[in-house]
This record gives sequence, structure tokens and C-alpha cells, in this order.
Amino acid sequence: MTCPECYATDPRITPLLNPEACLLHHRQYICSTCGRAICADIDPKGRFRAMFPFRSPEVAKLYLRAAEVIHQCPCGIYEIVSANGRRQYKIFASANELQTYLHKHKDKHCPTLAPRFASPHYTACAPHQLRHLTPAEADRYMQEKRKAKD
Repeated sequence: MTCPECYATDPRITPLLNPEACLLHHRQYICSTCGRAICADIDPKGRFRAMFPFRSPEVAKLYLRAAEVIHQCPCGIYEIVSANGRRQYKIFASANELQTYLHKHKDKHCPTLAPRFASPHYTACAPHQLRHLTPAEADRYMQEKRKAKD
């Protein structure tokens, strides 16, 4: 079943890369419905995981809610195709943001100029949902993640 808040079917699927380090050292968005932690850390240059390209729309969807919380608006997942035919999926807060990206990256285009998936509306998160996990919370989450894999 898909979580209506964070769009995931597995409540322990994220973090995908270096999960333990991410849970211990990065700010997380904690879904109030299924309890999934999504990296919502912003680095000193203003970058965060949800703004990077993803290899599939399914993986992008795992980070969509974090992007919405950071941008404080509904966001969409767009297919981006490079000159060599490589397909990636990026999250944008608006069509204008997509156009700005395409203007800066002349070797890329968006075939439909429409999102592959967009959230219907934005719901603000409670302050306790956007925070660093305690070491005990991170440990419990990792145990649940390992158990879910088995």
C-alpha cells in the first residue's frame, strides 16, 4: 500500500545510500503516517538530495515529500533527457524552475514539459517531523530496515 503522505510502499526503504551515516548525521523528514525517514539535509551550498537527478521516477518519488517540505509547495517529477539519450528524473517546485534548469543546461530537454508525477497539494509538516534523529532512533530505524529486507 502506498503511503498517502510520503508516497512510499516500503516505510523503511530510505535512506538508499549510506543509510546509517545519513540517519545519524543528516536532518530527516519523518513521515507522520508510516514513520519513514527521508534525508532533508541542506548542505552549505544550498543543495539537498531531492534536487539531484534520479535514475528512475520510482526513486525520485521516494524523495518527493522531502522536496515539498523544503520548498514548502507541491512539487513534480520531470523526465529529463540529455543529448546522448540518457534519461533521468528530477524534482522541480514549478514549471518555471524546470524552464530555468533547461535554459542553463542546453544539452538537456524535457519531452513533455509536464510532470510524470505531481503531488495534488502541499501539506505543511509539523516542526517535530523535520529534525535530526537521536542515535537510539537511528539504531531502531536501521534494525527495522534490516528486518524488512529479510
